[in-house]
Amino acid sequence: MSIDFTTLPSPCFVLEERLLRQNLQLIKGVMDEAGCQIILALKGFSMFSAFPIVKEYLPGATASSLNEIKLINEYLGYPSHTYIPAYKDNEFDEVLVRSSHITFNSLSQWSRFKDKVSAYNAAHPEANVSCGIRVNPQYSEVDTDMYNPCVPGSRLGVTRDHFGETLPEGIEGIHFHTLCENGSDVLERTLEALEARFGDLLHQAKWLNMGGGHLMTREGYDIPKLIQLVKRLKEKYQLDVILEPGSAIAWRTGYLTSTVLDIVNSQGIEVAILDTSFAAHMPDTLEMPYKPRILGAYHEPQVGKPTYRLGGMTCLAGDFMGDYSFDQPLEIGQTLVFDDMIHYTMVKTTTFNGVNLPSIGIFQQNGTFKLVKEYGYDSFKDRLS
Repeated sequence: MSIDFTTLPSPCFVLEERLLRQNLQLIKGVMDEAGCQIILALKGFSMFSAFPIVKEYLPGATASSLNEIKLINEYLGYPSHTYIPAYKDNEFDEVLVRSSHITFNSLSQWSRFKDKVSAYNAAHPEANVSCGIRVNPQYSEVDTDMYNPCVPGSRLGVTRDHFGETLPEGIEGIHFHTLCENGSDVLERTLEALEARFGDLLHQAKWLNMGGGHLMTREGYDIPKLIQLVKRLKEKYQLDVILEPGSAIAWRTGYLTSTVLDIVNSQGIEVAILDTSFAAHMPDTLEMPYKPRILGAYHEPQVGKPTYRLGGMTCLAGDFMGDYSFDQPLEIGQTLVFDDMIHYTMVKTTTFNGVNLPSIGIFQQNGTFKLVKEYGYDSFKDRLS
């Protein structure tokens, strides 16, 4: 089903419902065959207007802030699987009430809050909040240090030398998160490192949360290997396995529309200035960094074809991405569509320079477009004081 992007708002995040359902069906199939839980990670996809669709397929969701927890409770109706690098005293009571699982980033944080957990579970046995500890297996194949939780001096997770021979009393789960859009072959090598350091403690745990980064919806991902790895862990250690992919849920399910506002020649380079921003609307492209794909454009410059550097609409000098080639010269007012802009993009947008946030919409299975949200001055003002 083709989408006429020229009829849609600009800039606008457009989720294609059909593609989201395809991903969720695949993920649910993995979950059912492997006998594990796969839950939505809000840090990668927090589009709560699509949560009714997600709820048809997945049994839970994970949060890394009280705000994400509230969104899960309100729009999915689940208590949250919660991991926050450091819990605040003035928030923890509410975190506890709203969660089914709580993972602590350090032994000191567990020591600080364990009495509150014990008292709450004693008073509310029907809740029975299960607690875990995040570990650092000191192995990761993530190339970009900003996204690598196993770099020396990482604040994320506890290394083996801080544990004794047993899990702390009251800790039922072990959590690790060291992947970043990786395949199951990387998971296999990561598990070797995890088991070498923490195998004895895994035998004592009730559950293992393998975090995110399992990009099972990417073409070529070895799904049978993932299923085999999960089944082996369950059988060997007699525990439940949880996965919380961020990218895999909304991988290649949507777009960011944009419009060419101006075309200028800068010292021999043709630059098209857009009504969107790489810095404010697509910060991952500058942080990771990576070059997003544009529908109908050549990803790399082509000799003899019209070629443009694309610039965002903020005054940040580095708010640009280049270079792309096209079959025909660009024109002012022309629509450009960035592909795969839903996961880890929408959640990171800012109003830097006062630029409006992109609108949000869903291209529904019945072929109609539903505008979910528009932003303006109030959205910018409300972030400031």
